[in-house]
Amino acid sequence: MPIYEYRCAGCGQVSSFFVRSINSPLDPSCTHCGGNDLQRRMSSFAVAKTTQSVHEQYPTSAGAGQDYYSDPRNIGRQVEESFQKRGMEVPPSVRRTIDAAREGSLPPGIE
Repeated sequence: MPIYEYRCAGCGQVSSFFVRSINSPLDPSCTHCGGNDLQRRMSSFAVAKTTQSVHEQYPTSAGAGQDYYSDPRNIGRQVEESFQKRGMEVPPSVRRTIDAAREGSLPPGIE
């Protein structure tokens, strides 16, 4: 389901239009001023990254040069993936514990 963006020649604002498929007819008009003189523009897009590529791109002093299992950014990753596979959100108490561990401090009783 694509989103198309157009810039209005009248007011200069950008309007976005969500369509069901690339074959859906679209007669866009500016959502800001109602004008019909629109120019289609290139939209921004997201690129998925692997965990390894993120670690290589954003090394931290705590994680630099360490393997996957000793890198603190990976603490709790299996727990997060387990919840995600089941379509569940990580409970707030578990989220706090994982985030604290990644920052280097373990809550009492977790040592």
